[in-house]
Amino acid sequence: MNGILLIDKPAGWTSFDVIGKLRGILKTRRLGHAGTLDPMATGVLPVFVGCATKACGILPTEDKAYQAEFQLGTETDTQDSTGTVLRQSAFPVLSEAQLLAAIPQGDILQLPPMYSAVKVGGKKLYELAREGKTAERTPRPAQVYSVRILRYDPHTGAGSAEIFCGKGTYVRTLLHDMGQTLGCGAVMTGLRRTQACGFPVMQCHSIEEVQQAADLGRAEELLIPIAQAFSGLAQIHLNREQTRLYRNGVKLTLDQIGQGHSGGEPQRYAVYGDPEGFLGTAYPDREAGVLRVERNLREPDQTN
Repeated sequence: MNGILLIDKPAGWTSFDVIGKLRGILKTRRLGHAGTLDPMATGVLPVFVGCATKACGILPTEDKAYQAEFQLGTETDTQDSTGTVLRQSAFPVLSEAQLLAAIPQGDILQLPPMYSAVKVGGKKLYELAREGKTAERTPRPAQVYSVRILRYDPHTGAGSAEIFCGKGTYVRTLLHDMGQTLGCGAVMTGLRRTQACGFPVMQCHSIEEVQQAADLGRAEELLIPIAQAFSGLAQIHLNREQTRLYRNGVKLTLDQIGQGHSGGEPQRYAVYGDPEGFLGTAYPDREAGVLRVERNLREPDQTN
């Protein structure tokens, strides 16, 4: 069983809870996931099954989209509504345009929240926070591609926003920073990830649906081929002899695969063999004139 299982993570579950449950349902320990979600969040959690776990960390598309609920006038230690309230204030009457202008966008530097898995001195920040400690944190680069206000009630200060951002961006920190800019504070009250790794939430399955499919012996039918995660890369199609050499670790020259006179692009390829199909990813070593394997994503004994 190899491929990607798209899960609609339920609220109250950690990402590791989902992995633990699926290990029991699918009867395998070879599971991994892309993009941790906080327990309060729901939505797209790509789970990698079998040899597809080797794709974790090399996905070409790691951008994400969210629908985030927020409340002005409140600050908590976790920057969301699950935390301890630190301050409550009156909030001004604001337009949607004013809200939008207060949310950081573009290439930004973001200070990781204390309740996060970022490590400082070998210890996760949330572990220190639970001990009542704080730590010196360094702002980290983040990308916020677009923000759209979906709903806002100026009388209650409650609203929601659609946020499209890069890997590692803390949505609750974006909303917290919005509150700081507005001078009244803000917390995230709900979060739903609507897209991750190029996969939309409408393709996801609930834990219950996976269990039902497994009970019928059809869980494998829910898996998406790992090749789909790399469909945006340039492709190289090897003939049968080239496939044999590639699978045996022989470096193919760029001339052999018809890339000898290519320029600096592309930087990575999705490699397909005959008759196996998708084999994994590779990159061109222009200086040496060879194709170098980045990651083999097919089991050694797979032949079709």
